[in-house]
Amino acid sequence: MARVGVDVGGTNTDFVLECEEGIFYHKLPTTLENQALGVVQGIGEICERNGISISDIEMIVHGTTTATNITIEHNGSECGMLTTEGFRDILHVARHKRPHNFSLHFDVPWQSRPLVKRRNRIPVTERIAAPSGEVEIPLDEAAVRAACALFRKRGISSVVVGFLFSFLNPIHERRARDIVVEEMPDAYVTISSDVANVMREYERFSTTAMNSYVGPKTAFYLRDLAARLQAAGISSRLRIMQSNGGISTVEACARKPVNILMSGPAGGVIGGAAEGEMAQEANVITVDIGGTSADISTIPDGRLKVKNVRDTYVAGHPVLTPMIDLVTIGAGGGSIAFVDEAGAFNVGPRSAGSNPGPACYGRGGEEPTVTDAQVVLGRLDPDHALGGALKLDADQARKAIKEKIADPLGMEVEEAALGIVRIINSNMALAIRSNSVARGVDPREFSIMPFGGAGPLHGVALAEAVSAKDVIVPVAPGITAAVGLLKTDLQYEHTEALIMPLDPGDEAAPGRIEGATELLRERLTADLDEDGIDPSLRSLTFAAECRYFGQGFELRTAVPPGEITAETVSGIIDAFHDQHELDYGYAYRDAPVELIALRGIGTAQSRRLSIPKIGKGSQGDVETAYLFTRPTTFDDGSTLDTPRYDRSKLGAEVSLKGPAILIQQNATTLVPPGYEAVTLDHGNMRIRAI
Repeated sequence: MARVGVDVGGTNTDFVLECEEGIFYHKLPTTLENQALGVVQGIGEICERNGISISDIEMIVHGTTTATNITIEHNGSECGMLTTEGFRDILHVARHKRPHNFSLHFDVPWQSRPLVKRRNRIPVTERIAAPSGEVEIPLDEAAVRAACALFRKRGISSVVVGFLFSFLNPIHERRARDIVVEEMPDAYVTISSDVANVMREYERFSTTAMNSYVGPKTAFYLRDLAARLQAAGISSRLRIMQSNGGISTVEACARKPVNILMSGPAGGVIGGAAEGEMAQEANVITVDIGGTSADISTIPDGRLKVKNVRDTYVAGHPVLTPMIDLVTIGAGGGSIAFVDEAGAFNVGPRSAGSNPGPACYGRGGEEPTVTDAQVVLGRLDPDHALGGALKLDADQARKAIKEKIADPLGMEVEEAALGIVRIINSNMALAIRSNSVARGVDPREFSIMPFGGAGPLHGVALAEAVSAKDVIVPVAPGITAAVGLLKTDLQYEHTEALIMPLDPGDEAAPGRIEGATELLRERLTADLDEDGIDPSLRSLTFAAECRYFGQGFELRTAVPPGEITAETVSGIIDAFHDQHELDYGYAYRDAPVELIALRGIGTAQSRRLSIPKIGKGSQGDVETAYLFTRPTTFDDGSTLDTPRYDRSKLGAEVSLKGPAILIQQNATTLVPPGYEAVTLDHGNMRIRAI
């Protein structure tokens, strides 16, 4: 049986097909009017090209930017909110902290672009007592119904319910949800105790509001895609990549789309980690450069890092959901170069996307982009893009750079093109340092792994900029994020607030922790049952989120498996001290520790895509792979006659010295003078200074 990974980006949609006949790759422009159209089309094409019946597909794993794009473009649903009386302005006040303490010019996204407008935040009378969780003031059900009438009048169909102490007792939120469903049967409703059942009302309300803001459009897309696949005769299981690196079902992601806000980039990081393992390189910094953005993640010792939920922000709004640790900036092949009002030379973050795309695409685009600069510099051959399927217009690329950049700045066209590339590389190098050096990681001990359609053109320059030891280019750089989709497991997560001191001498502590883990176990089991996962394939683990008394935030530590006893409590305490020392460099091992929440993680292992080894080659492969020679301009400004090679014809252990350009259907790799590229066992490649 076959499996397909589909990664939809802002410019292109990437496909990988795994079947008995082998592993195959495909890429086509994203259908921006409806991403589902391109997904269905591409699956049909990749199967037809490789002689596979669509009925043989058992699973499709999809990485999507739908929810992410909604937050970037600020075109989510108009939301209404029910909240506790007196707390209407939590989403406006937030933490009452300036984003930039010493700047007079800054944006406050939660105020300038609120997820729920103030007039649509309706306070209702209710109160749960803290810390007992008892009902202190009953819910005013009439007020909830009146709010629903107001929402209907205003045409609002997405509703947020966030009450003050619902994490201690969700009874009022659940009743309010039932009333909203009665009064507004077609409404998309989110309650905070379902998506972020933890303390801190601002972050909890923000997460809930984000879920309802992106929910209707995201749910429509996912269900529409599933329906279109069925209509096309593709009846395989559809799974969606989540921000935490696990996959889930369409319905689970439609209910909680906050879990897929970083769906697309997550696949790239997983694919990069797998490529590092194949290259026997544990320390890698992945740089996924597509048409619109660059996603950067540091992977030490082959371990994916998951952000602490206190650090997870999307479009300036906190979102309490686990996400793979990565940095995203507006730097891609479609990033537009421009001269601003002050006469400064800028590149990005605005992108030409796939339509009209860069000027060289010939689709009406007139703005110069990074791709246009690569064409002018001779690094992209107009007749070999996407294996020749995409014809590039070098004259249009040159014209755009000349009119928009070179002439206004009094530069030669090649000089302006080189400036575009240098600026975008500088932007990405700064982002790499923010994800490595700024966190105590030394890039000199890491390999840069560039992928995405534009990645390998920038790899060596980025390695030089951050002093990385070398560059590893994946087997199929332009498809690596899609490959990562077939290298991960099914995963669900739930949290349960449990605020209590951790004391091995407290006889009641094990029972309270066991009760909370049992609730989490029931929820995770229900998710896995709904997904039809055989019990023998399941794995349930638990983590405790703890802090020292008086600290403002928690750290996650593992809960030892087995029955919860006094020894378990001691184990949690010791693990917290160890984690604190690892993260901060010190620990107070005699200080009291407080438990804040328990997190349950349910997984089911999937079959991992395995890329086979290639045959050992000989240096004669270099001559066989030779295509032609053209002048190419490199980062030092030198223009050299540079040979092109068909990368697919280079066997394992074959090396070639720069200057050289390696061409394949989904990406182009630049090997500058003074560097040598060596093909590794699986067809991936290492580039090092000679």
